[in-house]
This record gives sequence, structure tokens and C-alpha cells, in this order.
Amino acid sequence: MSNEGAVRIGVIGAGANTKLKHIPGFQSIDGVTVDVICNRSEASSQKVAEEFGVRRIANNWQEVIEDDSIDAICIGTWPYLHAPITIAAFKAGKHVLTEARMAMNAREGAEMLAASQAHPNLVAQIVPAPFTLKWDATIIDILHSGELGRLLEISVIKTLPMNANPDDSMNWRQNIEYSGNNTLMLGIYYEVVQRWLKREPQRVWAHGSIFSPQRSNPEIDASQEVRIPETITYMANYKDGLQLTGLMSGVERGSGRDSYAICGDQGTLRLDLISRQLFKTLNDGRETLVEPAAGKVADWSVEADFVRSIREKAPVTLTSFEDGLNYMRFTDATRTSFDSGGRWVELF
Repeated sequence: MSNEGAVRIGVIGAGANTKLKHIPGFQSIDGVTVDVICNRSEASSQKVAEEFGVRRIANNWQEVIEDDSIDAICIGTWPYLHAPITIAAFKAGKHVLTEARMAMNAREGAEMLAASQAHPNLVAQIVPAPFTLKWDATIIDILHSGELGRLLEISVIKTLPMNANPDDSMNWRQNIEYSGNNTLMLGIYYEVVQRWLKREPQRVWAHGSIFSPQRSNPEIDASQEVRIPETITYMANYKDGLQLTGLMSGVERGSGRDSYAICGDQGTLRLDLISRQLFKTLNDGRETLVEPAAGKVADWSVEADFVRSIREKAPVTLTSFEDGLNYMRFTDATRTSFDSGGRWVELF
């Protein structure tokens, strides 16, 4: 880096989360500057640069990678560019923070991991699933305590209306050219499960539906085939008999459902992300509210964690490329099962 402790960030892709979290997050850290913005067009790049007081824009992402004054890259694009930008950044000697999902598929994820391992002096971090941070440490402590007994089932439900109207144009999450094998919120919700368990299932089964096989795509001013499921139900089995079940639906109107349940033979944890409450029920049948201890509550610290890893060589915990590759493998397996009409797909 050009000055001791200084970190100069180049932003490639300035979508909603980049503007809401990443740019202001970096700008709030002493010695860190966002020096260049590259968005999908010159006009949008200039607009973001002016909004945040960034001095320069780039015409394409390659310019940012080739800029010797830039120490680290923040990738806020859709998944289709994550792998090529990441691999080029490592080759150019730059640290990488990439928005989730990690990549289009597990093959790209493996290529990104290999590129990071070839440059172990560079930080490789993926933006983590943030919505359970308040309870993660508490849930992990309860699981380690054994008070739930033998784990039987984890269920995950996330429903929303993003695909409910058949007359709506195709959104980027429905466009396989931008999203790859990523389906609805599947990857980000599974990431949380692997964070709690620190292990992966052996096999996956999935069934889903595409209710609107064609949608208009304003970018090409034409109709385009929808190839990503608009709803998907999945099941995964672990070596010890634990079962993971999930529903991801994009066609449920209303306030939706958003929850996890961890069921053991001695008790259950239920995390309701709509009411933002964690409940525990043991064998006495009484459901109690669990409030995490103050020292156990985490919050959004993605940008600070990334900079600390650069400055202090601290290991990446949320989220590493290894973890990202695991959830991409799960996503791929779910997609393979869907494409096959519902056969079981082995993961390991």
C-alpha cells in the first residue's frame, strides 16, 4: 500500500447495497478512501461519485483493476461478473471484497478460491448474510450446550412477492445470464445454516416451478425465457440423520414468512425474522423468548472487518471463499435436482 495503513478502494458496481453500506462504511474508517467508481454506465458512475464525493470514475472495470494506486476492490455487481473481476484483481495484487452470491455457479466459485489461494497475502472476503447476526453467537452456544438434544430437523422459510405478478418485467434475479444457478434467496439462507452447523449435508433434493415461462426484458426490448424457478422446495440429509427442509417462494403476496426452526429431540429454537425474536421451547412445552447477552450481539461490520484483515492480517470469518464455495455447491446441487425433475443429488 502506498502509505502505511492507508487503503484505497476501487468500487466496481454501485448498486443499492454498495451505496447503502459499502461506500459510506469505507468512508467512515480513518485512512480509507474510496478513490474510483465504475458502475454500468458513465452517467450512473458519475451520479454515484458525486453523491459520495468520490473524485474519479472509470469507463470499465478493467481500468480499476489496472490502476496501480488502488489497493482493494469492492465488487457490487450482479453475480455474472464476480469471478472475472475477482480473479483479475488477485492477479493485479489487489484485495477483494465481493458482494454475495459468490459466483454464478460452483465451478466459478472454485476458480475464485484457487485464485485467492495462489495469492495468500491478499484478503478474499464475501459479503455475509446479515439478517441473523444478532442471534448467531447465541444460537451456536445453545447448539453446543446440547440442551436441544439430538438434532432432528432444521426448517427454513422465506416467501415474498417478487415473482407474483406475471405481467412484471424480468428482474435480474430471474435472469440466468446475470444470476447463474442462484435461485431466489436460497444461497443466503443456506449460508446461515452452515454458519451455525459448520458442516455440510450429504445430498439434496428439490422441486420447483416456473409459472411465467416468458417475461419481458427491458434491456433487450423483447421477451426472454425464464429459467430460474419462481418457487422451490428443497430437502437435504446430513450424515448423522439431521434433515434440512426449506421453502423459497417468490409468488406469495402479503407480508410473507421469514423464519428458521431448529428442532431437537429435547427442544426447539425458532427464529422469527419478521418479529425479530428468538424463541426456545424445551420438553416442558413452555416457549420462552431468548434475548442475546450484550457481548454476544454482532452487527454489520463488513467494511471494518475487510480493512482489519488487510491491515492486521486477521483471518476472514464472515464470509470466507471456502464458505462461499460450499454454499455455491449446495445451490448447484439444488439446481441440478430441479432440472432433473427431482432426483437426489450427492454433495459429498
